[in-house]
Amino acid sequence: MPDTRPDPEALLRRMQADGTAPRVEGRLKVFLGASPGVGKTYEMLLQAIELKKQGVDVVAGYVEPHGRADTEGMLAGFELVPFREIDYKGIKLREFDLDATRARKPALVLVDELAHTNAESSRHAKRWQDVLELLRHGIDVYTTVNIQHVESLRDVVAQITGVIVRESVPDSVLERAEKIELVDVPTDELLKRMADGKVYVPAQASAATQNFFRKGNLIALRQLALRYVADRVDAQMNVYRQADAGAAMWATRDRIVVCVSPRAAASARLIRATKRIATRLGAPWFAVHVEPPTGLSDGDRAGVQGAFALAETLGGETVSLASDRVVDEVLAFARKENVTRIVVGPPTRSRWRQAIGRGSFVDALVRGAGGIEVLVTTGDDGAAAPSRTRLIARSSPWAYAAAAGAVATVVVVNEVLFDFELVNVAMMLLAAIVLVAARLGRGPSLLATFLSAGAFNFFFVPPRYTFAIESEYLVSFAVMIAVALMIGSLTVRVQAAAQAARVRERRTDALYRLGRDLVAVSQTSEVLKRGLARIAETFDAHVVALLPNEEGRLTSVLAHGGSARLDAKEQAVASWTFENGRIAGRKTTTLPLADGLYVPIAAADRTLGVFALFQSGERAALTPDAQHLLDSFVNQIALALLRSDLSAWIGARPAAQTAGAGR
Repeated sequence: MPDTRPDPEALLRRMQADGTAPRVEGRLKVFLGASPGVGKTYEMLLQAIELKKQGVDVVAGYVEPHGRADTEGMLAGFELVPFREIDYKGIKLREFDLDATRARKPALVLVDELAHTNAESSRHAKRWQDVLELLRHGIDVYTTVNIQHVESLRDVVAQITGVIVRESVPDSVLERAEKIELVDVPTDELLKRMADGKVYVPAQASAATQNFFRKGNLIALRQLALRYVADRVDAQMNVYRQADAGAAMWATRDRIVVCVSPRAAASARLIRATKRIATRLGAPWFAVHVEPPTGLSDGDRAGVQGAFALAETLGGETVSLASDRVVDEVLAFARKENVTRIVVGPPTRSRWRQAIGRGSFVDALVRGAGGIEVLVTTGDDGAAAPSRTRLIARSSPWAYAAAAGAVATVVVVNEVLFDFELVNVAMMLLAAIVLVAARLGRGPSLLATFLSAGAFNFFFVPPRYTFAIESEYLVSFAVMIAVALMIGSLTVRVQAAAQAARVRERRTDALYRLGRDLVAVSQTSEVLKRGLARIAETFDAHVVALLPNEEGRLTSVLAHGGSARLDAKEQAVASWTFENGRIAGRKTTTLPLADGLYVPIAAADRTLGVFALFQSGERAALTPDAQHLLDSFVNQIALALLRSDLSAWIGARPAAQTAGAGR
């Protein structure tokens, strides 16, 4: 039965979005605009005036009127926090006074221009850091920002406008905002405001319309802002859906999944077709592969990695899952991500195999899809469905010989030594089938089933020593075959479930041991030493830790199981991983010719360093489960490193304060 219980994490996120969860920190509201001049500050002041009328304690921490009379008139009705005046190279700069605002502790403070860079003597380099400190102290904040200052969109804005934006706000700051309100005006109206001098003085306005504020640029920026807010609304909708496990699919926006397999040509064609569909619909898309519990051969894994590399090149997101229930896993992922379309290739199984079996992957997918569309593409070299668990798992010839020997033993015992009743013989044969299934796997158990049925008929069912069956024994014989098949299949499934439970137990135990080791230490060197030891032991690898030095250059600082020195090629791969915050190296789709696997140590939206893993021999790539375990290890170590940095900072504070008092 499907699990219809709500996800506790999703329920918490929904309560936080509703404002019904217990609140410790302040709430953040962002007024987002496509460009300067759309009226962000005006709208922020307008809403603040309404709150002030309702008795809310509102102060203006920093509001920039830009010489606009209407904005200055609205600002006159607020209590103003005095600016900090800073002398910078003979120029008087006015900055937001964070300490004065915290001392005043209003219910709501207005802080304009979130992306602003503070003067050098300020406590924080960026104004958004001031805002985060206010939120941590329970003060609500209204603020403004333009779309070109969003960190993840800087490259896109530079391509559109030809202007590199120097000031930016991390996406994580905007993601924690309780509300983002888009302040939007039509492009022609904004240009008219520019011409009327309501945005800049006439001389500046004329220069601006010839450069950044060209009509084409403004249209593109407006589209970026609209799409950014639409994506946020889409994410909020998913929070509500995930809090209710029984919620139906809400096709408010197209999202596409393409199922890929080790078949390189078929997967490549499906991925390209999905890219065309996604581009036409303006939809995000995922390339998904489900790996069976028996794993993949090196050739098959290379085929999947090639398909993933193509998908990433074309702008898709790649997802590797692990399960023996392929259709259920694909549909569970699709429902979790609110997918509207699944793209697959045509069936590869022949019609007679579909008739005697459970049908094709496509048939099962269509039956279980519900409100999700299933698009089946045509092709001449077969489907690109996810890898399926083999009906007959790979077993050695000795396993099949042992299965035949088990059946032969039962026959000899009953023919030569004893003369048991038919029901006892049948039970002994069933016991042999269960033993073979438990010890040797699915293939040998199927062989044992059919050999047992044949031997039972030939040696024991009258007329004996012939394959003829009297009518009174026909039902018994058919029931025996059915029961044997079911017992063998169930035994293999139980064995697979037990193996999966053992894997989970080992993983939980490894995480527990790592957590116990890290809790006991606070110095960075000890955190790295114990973390490296656990990674090396779990993954049977030589591990090197690389951290940035004072100049910001990545340097090998510690190793376990070998030397810490890396040659120039490996150092370059490590530097790429550190700069991009993505896994790279051996058996991956990025810089796969490297000798090591490089994993970024990331926490708190920044990369702290890199782990390099070197495994001996021609080992296959990490399975999805092993990769997940490695990610969990690295995350725990990253958090421990942050904790050690914080402990060092706290420990240094008394000394610094004492030194200051002495001066």
